[in-house]
Amino acid sequence: MDLHVGAARTAEYVPHLLGERVAVVTNQTGLIGKRHLVDSLLALNVQVVKVFAPEHGFRGEADAGEHVKNGKDASTGLSLVSLYGSNKKPTPEQMADVDVLLFDIQDVGVRFYTYIGTLHYVMEAAAENGKKVVVLDRPNPNGFYVDGPILDMKFSSFVGMHPVPLVHGMTVGEFARMINGEGWLKGGKTCELVVIPCIGYSHDMFYELPVRPSPNLPNASAVYLYPSLGLFEGTVVSVGRGTDKPCQCIGYPGNPVGRYTFTPHSMPGAKDPPHKDKPCTGLDLQEYGTFQSRLDKRIDLQWLIGLYAEAPDKAKFFTSFFDKLAGGPALREQVIAGKSEEAIRTSWSEGLQRFAPVRAKYLLYP
Repeated sequence: MDLHVGAARTAEYVPHLLGERVAVVTNQTGLIGKRHLVDSLLALNVQVVKVFAPEHGFRGEADAGEHVKNGKDASTGLSLVSLYGSNKKPTPEQMADVDVLLFDIQDVGVRFYTYIGTLHYVMEAAAENGKKVVVLDRPNPNGFYVDGPILDMKFSSFVGMHPVPLVHGMTVGEFARMINGEGWLKGGKTCELVVIPCIGYSHDMFYELPVRPSPNLPNASAVYLYPSLGLFEGTVVSVGRGTDKPCQCIGYPGNPVGRYTFTPHSMPGAKDPPHKDKPCTGLDLQEYGTFQSRLDKRIDLQWLIGLYAEAPDKAKFFTSFFDKLAGGPALREQVIAGKSEEAIRTSWSEGLQRFAPVRAKYLLYP
């Protein structure tokens, strides 16, 4: 059966939108074929009143963590409201002229990727202001496994808001159902939620993204490596931002491991990358990511353990951001203590077993 993403099933969701004032929560991934969702909705006489944009902006060009300004979209004239920086949740004022929030963003299935945080705040604002949320579902390219430590809620932040494993194995639509069903919105509220599922999708499908979901995930290798390499964003190690292999190589100046060399430079999507203009030594993982990651079906800890073990200055290896990404201090403490990859994995198993039946309640696909 051919795959059809939720956005392509206009007959299923346009009836929810006609006669309503619609805010679209989307970015450059909100496509129906080659056409942007917003353009398609306007052509179908849907009254789009504004666009809410997540991290990286509406066109997906801003750096990770960069404050995206509000503005107007040049091609449609629609108001653009950033849901990043200081305004992560739509305010009552921003919701006043909206009846329905239509969410269509391609996610990659990793807890610290911030689009599910944006989803949470959109649902929370809808619950508090009595609005409906319609989620147009898309496949999760990392939806074929579940792995990693469960977030300790004492370490909850925008890079991890929910008590789920680092790789949760759910689509955005399934995740929205779980947020509602588990009472995770503030005060245990729920919002009126409609999910438009994909057709012809299953969790073990190979799904190559038609457009990069953020500037530094340009291909399947980067998407597959991201759950393992994203943790390095809380260390001294560069993951290749500012090179032609972002999220496909690792290294830093003075690293004794590996022979691959790269020098990060300022470029669109990585204006001020770690170790900018400094030669780094490390490992090229591009081919490993493309092939091996799909076979392994798990987060790969060998690089984190190995680079820490060989680091000349261990005291400076981890930054304070690491515990937020990892969902608590346990992983950092285990690596520092010299625990093996298998011992660390064993410590995850109880949490993963507890999560499995929770996840199963909300799945839409085999």
